[in-house]
Amino acid sequence: MSFTRKVKEEILNLQASDKSELSAIIKMSGSLSLASQTLSLSITTENAKIARHIYALTEAIYHTAPEVRYHQKTNLRKNRVYTVFLSQHVAEILSDLQLADSFFGHATGIEQHILDDDEAGRFYLRGVFLAAGTVRDPESGKYQLEIFSVYQDHAEDLANLLRKFMLDAKVIKRKNGAVTYLQKAEDIMDFFILVGAMKAKQAFEETKLLRETRNDLNRANNAEMANIAKTVTASMKTISNITKIKETIGFDALPSELRQVAQIRLEHPDYSLQEIADRLDTPLSKSGVNHRLRKINSIAADL
Repeated sequence: MSFTRKVKEEILNLQASDKSELSAIIKMSGSLSLASQTLSLSITTENAKIARHIYALTEAIYHTAPEVRYHQKTNLRKNRVYTVFLSQHVAEILSDLQLADSFFGHATGIEQHILDDDEAGRFYLRGVFLAAGTVRDPESGKYQLEIFSVYQDHAEDLANLLRKFMLDAKVIKRKNGAVTYLQKAEDIMDFFILVGAMKAKQAFEETKLLRETRNDLNRANNAEMANIAKTVTASMKTISNITKIKETIGFDALPSELRQVAQIRLEHPDYSLQEIADRLDTPLSKSGVNHRLRKINSIAADL
């Protein structure tokens, strides 16, 4: 199951509901038709649970039972498309939800009372996410929550609504519409809190922390391996120079303090500078050992 589906199913399991949620779903997924002077409303979704949710909301709020239809898609995915169909009291429902103008292209943004009322805004965000929202699995490491709108002004209003809740929402034009999106992990988790998806917030946060921990460990391991490789390379170069000195002018030509460092390096090629310093008769710092090794390399270079 995708992460988006998990979030939506958690929202669907919440007990509280509101007209603003139904308003958002109808606005995002509804279409009107007129036949024999009868106005009908169709709300489509590919998610059977969302279709049942729309049915339950409509029945609970307006005491009218819609009809649920479905048909099979003809593309390769062959998903079912569910339609919640209303043929009674449609005009009254649209009027009550203040949606009549939006269906006729006169007011395609978000109704002002939803923008002004925090509680209505939260329920509206639930609805738009159920109808047209997606969120990337945090395991991918690329955080993005998107809500597609047919109309640009709705996308802009949606961004303003999210900003009202201190979320850094942005809008981008897409083919046939616009997308309102969040890219910061903290904003996405705050969105889940806003719509009541607390399990999704916790799962998202745990996955994010686990990924960051793994990345930190990988970076530390890579840095450690790089340091080891650098140390080994430097050690082999010094050993080669010590061997050269030994075969040309001999160890005895080296000052005693260089001779001891050279001997330890020959006997322990894997030693760090600190380990060499710890084996010396006279205490010395790592920089002191490094200085003596550089002098040995310099002597070898002059031979």
